[in-house]
Amino acid sequence: MRNFRVLRALFLIVFTLCAGILTWGFFAEITSRAQNMFLDQANLLKKLRFPRLCLPVIVVANASLNFAIIFGLFTFFLLLTNNFPGWTFLALLPVLVIQTAFAIGLGMCLGVLNVFFRDVGQFFGVVLQFWFWLTPIIYPITILPERFWPLMSLNPMARLVDAYQSILVSNQWPNWYTLWPVVVIAILLCCLGFRLFRKHAGEMVDEL
Repeated sequence: MRNFRVLRALFLIVFTLCAGILTWGFFAEITSRAQNMFLDQANLLKKLRFPRLCLPVIVVANASLNFAIIFGLFTFFLLLTNNFPGWTFLALLPVLVIQTAFAIGLGMCLGVLNVFFRDVGQFFGVVLQFWFWLTPIIYPITILPERFWPLMSLNPMARLVDAYQSILVSNQWPNWYTLWPVVVIAILLCCLGFRLFRKHAGEMVDEL
């Protein structure tokens, strides 16, 4: 019985880490690719006329494919160990949609800025590293003093990671109310990114 409890505790730790790290990797891949998508496709943008908004779609599609493969293996492991969350697994879809919108909105803003200010990409790489450690992925938020908990709620990724861990580890539906601020931020970033792109599309080709 004791060995079973130890094994169960180890599984919970692994599931908690995977729920955070895999979804963080999805976010990091979208934002990192999106911030360089116009620079990486500079020759194509100069020579061909095509809907340039296809580039963010391609970024999301590639990241989603990579995530689906890795997360599929994780899901198989959940089934194999009899820890599959059941119907609450369906809650992953809206959470993923929110995260994807947040990531590509942020990535588009960075992508446009990176064309005119080339240090933006390098700076965000540093920010992303700090952002990871400021998100409760490899540690529970309970190890922090309570006075820091409200500050942690200002981190959109902390709210998303908590939702993933509630679904995959605790087998509970996420608290949708806590995700509304992330939805608003995601919509604002997508609108801002689209507006920056539309406004500076012509100048971007010259800068490339």
